[in-house]
Amino acid sequence: MSARRVRTATAAGVTAAAVLAGVAACSAPGGGGGGGGGTDAVTVGVAQEPETLSPLLGYGKEGNSKIFDGLLTHDARMKLKPALATKLPEVSDDGKTYTFTLRDGVKFSDGKPFTAEDVVYTYRTILDKKTNNASKSELDALDTVKAKDRHGKETVVFTLKYPYAAFAERTVLPIASKAVAGRQDVNTGSYNTKPVGTGPYVLTNWRKGEKLSFKANPHYWGGRPTVKKFTVAIIEDDDVRATRLRSGDLDGAILPPNLAKAYKNSDEGAEKRTFSAKTADYRAVTLPTDNPVTGDKAVRRALDVAVDRDAMVKSILNGAGKPAYGPLPTDGPWFAKGTERPHDLARAKKILDKAGWKPGEDGIRKKDGKRASFTLWYFSGDKLRQDHALAYASDAKKAGIDVKVQAGSREVIRPKLKHDAMLMGNGFPADPDFDLYPTLHSSQIGDGWNNLGYYDDKTVDEQLDKGRRSRDTAERHAAYDKAQKALKKNPGYTFLTHIDHVYVLNDKWRGLTTQVEPHDHGIGAGPWWNVQDWKPKK
Repeated sequence: MSARRVRTATAAGVTAAAVLAGVAACSAPGGGGGGGGGTDAVTVGVAQEPETLSPLLGYGKEGNSKIFDGLLTHDARMKLKPALATKLPEVSDDGKTYTFTLRDGVKFSDGKPFTAEDVVYTYRTILDKKTNNASKSELDALDTVKAKDRHGKETVVFTLKYPYAAFAERTVLPIASKAVAGRQDVNTGSYNTKPVGTGPYVLTNWRKGEKLSFKANPHYWGGRPTVKKFTVAIIEDDDVRATRLRSGDLDGAILPPNLAKAYKNSDEGAEKRTFSAKTADYRAVTLPTDNPVTGDKAVRRALDVAVDRDAMVKSILNGAGKPAYGPLPTDGPWFAKGTERPHDLARAKKILDKAGWKPGEDGIRKKDGKRASFTLWYFSGDKLRQDHALAYASDAKKAGIDVKVQAGSREVIRPKLKHDAMLMGNGFPADPDFDLYPTLHSSQIGDGWNNLGYYDDKTVDEQLDKGRRSRDTAERHAAYDKAQKALKKNPGYTFLTHIDHVYVLNDKWRGLTTQVEPHDHGIGAGPWWNVQDWKPKK
């Protein structure tokens, strides 16, 4: 994490001042109380809104959910530490039994006690076939979970089907209240929008598409936070988010690097700080196998070397990131060295020529009467995805492939992805299994937003299964190296960049840091990952 002091930017460089002022005026997150109102209230702007606030349906699975706690949590260095458990788990010699001792005296936000039965209920409900949790496969290794009393201490014992080295990382999963959620339909009940948890904050209001408001939990076992009110404004459009930050409507926001750089060298406004967080967050293009163009292995291989990743990092990310050749960051310990694919347009053309894709009169290639053309979608208002999509289309055209870029909502795009490509984002830093398996394993095809490329490679499947089921670090490294090498030979996606998340925040508090972040940079990630620990500067 790096931080530096800056001042707010002038109106120039984002969009027209009159339009922006109007947007800010009509979009204030609260009834008159925007950002900058003191050190006991914080309002931040993010692009992503959760679909649910129930951990039973996937909310907060990476931790830092504000409303809930897991058995474990991460510190600033992403090391596991106890939360609702008193210590890290005891693990059996065969790696198949994990025992957690629970913290005494913890209460839910409604004042009722937290018990081992809440933990059992949470995990069993997620695994229930009737529960619509798209992340169910993440707990594939779990066989049973039971509550036990040991010398007067409540414990929870997890038994696994096979040794799963990453299981402890899965226990940052938030724990739901059985007394409340257990009385409702798990998929449609009010717990999804009015949750009860043990976390530092309590939800007070959720205006869909606009904001989520939280207040400090008076029953929080970790002590009542100094920041008593925390508001998350949902602003999908990057330019609007930048404007509202500059106007003082927000205390902080995540911004694309090219918008965040406007805060350098400005002499107007209150002091702010920028933060650049390292992440596992990548951008990639899905290449569905059912499409006659993107399903052609030669086309996928050609696109993989036609794209100029270094230029994207420089121009789109303003240097705040690095090229991506797969889900795992190139500077991470699990990346397979030698699987980089340098930009080589001449090679891309040779691959297409050899496969029978010949240039037409307009420069776009054809094969058997089929034009080398496909549609690439990105989410409306997402400037980073838009810029990546346009750069990708430009690079592809130089190789003779026509990529038609279109914007749309999630609801519009999702049904089209078996045939059309999408500029996707994902990434989880805790363990390589968390990125590789859901993105590349064939069992994940059609499972929510997993494996959007409909990718199916026997070698990749075999190696991902080996990596998931081994506790031996050397064996896992060997398996994941082989999987990444197989991906290089048969790319089911064009991975483009890994992105540093850039934030701008009012400089009023002590304790501001960032973690290595996942793709999801909404409520849980950002300098406000530990907002409950912030203290005002004196």
